[in-house]
Amino acid sequence: MCSSYWSESDKRNCLRFILYTINYFETLMFIKHIMKNDSAISISNLSKQYGHFTAVDELSLEIPKGEVFGFLGPNGAGKSTTLRMLLTLIQPTSGDILIFNKNLKSHRSEILQQVGSIIEKPDFHLYLSAMSNLKIQAGLNGLRPTKSKLFEMFEMVGLKGRENDDVKAYSHGMKQRLGLAQALIHDPKLIILDEPTTGLDPQGIIDLRNMILHLKNDLKKTVVLSSHILSEIELIADSMTIINKGKAVVQGRVGELLSNEDLIISIEPEQMELCLSAIQQSQWQKKWRANHDNIIELNLSKVEIPDLNKFLQEHNIATYSVSYKRTLEDYFLKLTSQN
Repeated sequence: MCSSYWSESDKRNCLRFILYTINYFETLMFIKHIMKNDSAISISNLSKQYGHFTAVDELSLEIPKGEVFGFLGPNGAGKSTTLRMLLTLIQPTSGDILIFNKNLKSHRSEILQQVGSIIEKPDFHLYLSAMSNLKIQAGLNGLRPTKSKLFEMFEMVGLKGRENDDVKAYSHGMKQRLGLAQALIHDPKLIILDEPTTGLDPQGIIDLRNMILHLKNDLKKTVVLSSHILSEIELIADSMTIINKGKAVVQGRVGELLSNEDLIISIEPEQMELCLSAIQQSQWQKKWRANHDNIIELNLSKVEIPDLNKFLQEHNIATYSVSYKRTLEDYFLKLTSQN
């Protein structure tokens, strides 16, 4: 407080300082607000306890808008519990959830209108047609979609021509596709999919992958994808987090997380036998991993690649390519075994 014994000049300076301080903190809050606007979901210190068991333990995540986010972890890691809390199916013990920069607790109805989801297996009226089920789901969202919109949804999920079949006649994979149509019928900004490939055949998995990429690239949706098929996450996710025992082990861009060390180096030589013989008679023999389809694989760190290239040149071994990557499966197993 400005003292009554101060001069008018001192009082003015004091007031200026107070106003400056207020503006400074308002500016910080504004910057923080702008930064959060880039996140579809912001989770802070989220926990869920069942008695003495902690299913989710002080979990903090930032999920960017307009991306596919991979949510990974072994069975019992807390994935489904976290996703259920995002959908208010269960209440957290502590922590905060912001979705599109709004608090989920105080803006629940408004937020959930912008969210579509599949958690475990979707529910249906089995003795009604798929079309009737989709109309009912649309009605629950306050919608009366046109026939063309409904047929568009069935085509998108690969059920064109089966719209009028009773759901009881659907296979498990077809029910998963219908569940996707239900999750998307109200055109949500955020789609949460918990193990959506369950029951899908290989073609169904490819179709789902293409659909998710369509949602992100063409419709600008945010997709949170929990899956045990790690190769699918590696193919379509922009960012990811791995949780274990309710805690986040790592979070970041998929490409960056998978390209640091313990890499798989693939050499495609012009002469397979010559290259393999040279490697087996050198220090690189201990790094050999496998060879198949005219490809030789080694396990190296990134810093060793220049030395490998130098070795190949010194032995006059021509190559079509030398590439590297670290697979998500290797990375996942390494992190979860350490924790």
